[in-house]
Amino acid sequence: MFDLTREYLKKLGLPEEDKNNLPSSELTFPDGANYRIEIPTVNSFEAAKALLQEAELLGITINRLTETYGIFRHTRLEIQDWVNLCRDYGCQLIMSPGPRATYDTSATVQSSQGMRIGYRLRGVEQLIRAVEDIKRGVELGVKGFLVYDEGMLWLVNKMREDRELPPNITFKVSAHCGNANPISVKLMAEQGADSVNPVRDLQLPMIAAIRSAVSIPLDCHTDNPAASGGFIRTYEAPEIVRIASPVYLKTGNSAISCHGKIISPEDGRNMARQASIVVEMVQRYFPEALQSERQTSFNYQSLSMAQAAIAQAVGS
Repeated sequence: MFDLTREYLKKLGLPEEDKNNLPSSELTFPDGANYRIEIPTVNSFEAAKALLQEAELLGITINRLTETYGIFRHTRLEIQDWVNLCRDYGCQLIMSPGPRATYDTSATVQSSQGMRIGYRLRGVEQLIRAVEDIKRGVELGVKGFLVYDEGMLWLVNKMREDRELPPNITFKVSAHCGNANPISVKLMAEQGADSVNPVRDLQLPMIAAIRSAVSIPLDCHTDNPAASGGFIRTYEAPEIVRIASPVYLKTGNSAISCHGKIISPEDGRNMARQASIVVEMVQRYFPEALQSERQTSFNYQSLSMAQAAIAQAVGS
C-alpha cells in the first residue's frame, strides 16, 4: 500500500517504513561503545551524590545525569558542587534551562491540553531568559544542556557556531518536544542537536527506523514514572541497544512518581538500583554490547567530528 509515497521517501534517503526486521545498528559512540546509561530527573545535589555512591557500590557506571528542575532554581554553589561531583565520577552532567511555560503565566500548560505544548518557550523574553540561563550554567562549569524548544535549539546552535556560546557545549533535545518519527528527529539533528530523546513509548521498529535516518546518539527510555505512562521495558533494553546504537538508555525514573520534582537521596539510590537491573539485562542478553567507561573529560568537539564522519558514511 501507499507505494508512491513510500518511493518518494526512499528517493529522499529516508526510511519508507518502520523497520519491522529490526536491523542491527553498525554505529557506535566515538569510543567504540554501543550504549551509555543516563538517569534523568536527578533534581537535587544530594540525590545525585547518593545515586553515584550507590552505583559505585553496585559496580555499575553512570555515564550521564540529567537535571530537569531548571538551572535558575538552583544556587550557584549547588551547581558548582554538581559539576565537581560529576567530574569526580566521570559522569556527564546535563542541566535544563528555565523558565519554561510551566513556570510562566500560561493557563494552557496547566490544562488538560497543556501536554500538547510541552515545555516550549512562550515569547521572545522566555527565549532570551533561557539563553541567559545557559550562560549562567556555562559560567559555573556546565557543558551539557537540555533543550525543550525547537526554536531555542536553532538559536543556541547558531550562537555556538558564532562563538557567542562555547563551541564545546552540547545540546540534548528533550522527549517533551514530541519527536516521534525519523523525519522530525532528522530535523533536530540538522538544527544542531547532539542527541535526541524521542517520545518515550515508541515501539522497537519505530526506533530502528529513526536510527536509519540519523547518526547522532538517541536517548531511549527503558522505564518511566506513572505520570509518564509507568512502563518498564527492562527486557527490551538489549534490543534497544542492538538496533539504536549509539544510544543512551534512560533509566531509573520508575523509582519516582513524576518528572520535574525535587528528589531525595533515597530516590537517587533507588534510581541507581533500577539502572543496575537494566545493565544486568544488557550484559545477560547482549553480552557483546559495550558500555562507555567513565570519562576523564568530555571533548565535545571530537564527538562532533566523529558524528560528522559517521553521517558521511551513512550518506554514501
